[in-house]
Amino acid sequence: MIDKIIEVVRQCQRFLITSHVRLDGDALGSELAFYLVLKGLGKDVVVFNEDPTPENYLFLPGAAEITHHLEDPLLYEAAFLLDCSELERVGRESGRIAGIGKVINIDHHLSNDGCWEIKLLDPQASSTGELIWRIIKAMGISPTVEVATNLYTAILTDTGSFHYSNTTPEALKAAGELVAHGASPQWISQNVYENEPAEKMKLFGRVLDNLSLAEDGKVVMLTVRLRDIEEIGAKHYHTEGFVDAGRKMKGVLVSTLFTETDENVYKVSMRSKDDIDIEQVARVFGGGGHRNAAAFRIEGKIEAVQKRVLEVLKSQGVV
Repeated sequence: MIDKIIEVVRQCQRFLITSHVRLDGDALGSELAFYLVLKGLGKDVVVFNEDPTPENYLFLPGAAEITHHLEDPLLYEAAFLLDCSELERVGRESGRIAGIGKVINIDHHLSNDGCWEIKLLDPQASSTGELIWRIIKAMGISPTVEVATNLYTAILTDTGSFHYSNTTPEALKAAGELVAHGASPQWISQNVYENEPAEKMKLFGRVLDNLSLAEDGKVVMLTVRLRDIEEIGAKHYHTEGFVDAGRKMKGVLVSTLFTETDENVYKVSMRSKDDIDIEQVARVFGGGGHRNAAAFRIEGKIEAVQKRVLEVLKSQGVV
């Protein structure tokens, strides 16, 4: 399948690159790395994201070139959908992007149904960045420092700084190769993890104040309220990483983060330890992800929503 992707790159001149709403390091690092590679080949490339780039990723090479306004999709011969299991996750412009002649999907989510004609899907990969690195190597391209920086960031963030179970030998090998090409682990980590705005820290304080435990401390529930976001002046993307903090607690097997995106509408992010499969839980609610990291959306009063999630966790034998 990599050969087909390379053939599309060779045949086409005008490309769109996009990813999911609520951007993370893997989405952005993968987009920008591939953008820089295609630009280096003399291609006309645009990176479109519906959501703004979080402050701690603005350092990524090429980040200033991202647009949040989609021009006429007919201008593009092909679109690369990265780190996305379904086109709808791109946001409001998904319908227009679907009209582009070729849509190529590159993704590592277990919940991806593989319905794409041209795709590179590997749930065993640590990140989409790792898949982009495979393509670049297959193209025989030696990455610049800027490309290496973006891809290292993608792998770093999606493996939880090489803490998660997806930290495979392949992921570590890829990271090592990218460091050899100029990526600086210290500089990247400082920008990603030691560059948080005050609003995010204040919001996290509110979340910790309302922390609750269930199932004899095996499940932690964290809640982000819309009113807190508005009062503090925070952004929705400032919640990135909150759910991982819950997993750090002694005795906790499953961490859940309920982020209110609209009145009584919640995005539920889940993380688990060991071999606990929470992707199956997310599927019950129409979501998906990975074995130890999954998400879905749900509507209702927070008490009822949390009760329902706990019921499914128990019925699925997770806790």
